[in-house]
Amino acid sequence: MSGTPFIKAENLCFSYSIAEDGGLRRELPVIKNVSFEIGRGDFVAILGHNGSGKSTLAKLLNLILTPTSGKIYIDGRDITDPAITEDDIFEIRRKIGMVFQNPDNQLVATVVEEDVAFGPENLGIPPEEIRRRVNEALAIVGMSAYARHSPHQLSGGQKQRVAIAGIIAMLPECIVFDESTSMLDPSGRKEVMNTIVSLNRDRGITVLHITHNMDEAVLADRVIVINDGEIFLDGTPREVFSHVGELQSVGLDVPQVTELLYELSVDGIKMPDGSPLPRGVLSEEEGAEILRALL
Repeated sequence: MSGTPFIKAENLCFSYSIAEDGGLRRELPVIKNVSFEIGRGDFVAILGHNGSGKSTLAKLLNLILTPTSGKIYIDGRDITDPAITEDDIFEIRRKIGMVFQNPDNQLVATVVEEDVAFGPENLGIPPEEIRRRVNEALAIVGMSAYARHSPHQLSGGQKQRVAIAGIIAMLPECIVFDESTSMLDPSGRKEVMNTIVSLNRDRGITVLHITHNMDEAVLADRVIVINDGEIFLDGTPREVFSHVGELQSVGLDVPQVTELLYELSVDGIKMPDGSPLPRGVLSEEEGAEILRALL
């Protein structure tokens, strides 16, 4: 990564305050001394099982939650500075959009194009510019034909794409997808993942995709695995998914082809030339080539 990272976390900690019997409160640590950097235009998957702290981390980056301690820098600006103002927070949230798990909770209007226009209107954008942004955002997510439809008559995947269009229309530099595919069927999940990949590859938008779906994480350039509020693994998908045993030890699966070759390796199977089976194989095509060589 060259230059100033777009997102930087230093020794980040967060605890929830839990009420107990007798009026006492207990601090429950959720994020524990986490540090990382993310460059502008990166596509990073943040992977972890339910309760690992990954969604809490997303809310910290957008100041929905305030860190207990540690620092967060967005585009070189310390957003944890006590002197930060409401206007500063507003600007930060313009830089980082968030798409949540349930699209129904993000749809506020009765017509798709009005829903997409809601964010820019709140930013005080002139009407003619809002019209242009809405048209462009709907085109980007492939929903132009549904501009005059009711959002609530759409499929889950279509609703989520409308929610994404609403974020795109505000022109963020980064979008955080917080379990945004977890409530969708396979078809809807594929629609949304195609949109996410296109936003990063074709539009240069920095993407943080928080998920527990291995096949989605494989599409990223980098995978950060969170376990019990700490960074457990960090690297390319191939590097991270080569640690099959470690991932399984913290309750995570790996892609099926990765697991198959790992199990064959554990059973002592080697390549025809006597070398070990490749680790971290992610694609079915590559796995098929290796199996053909073995046969």
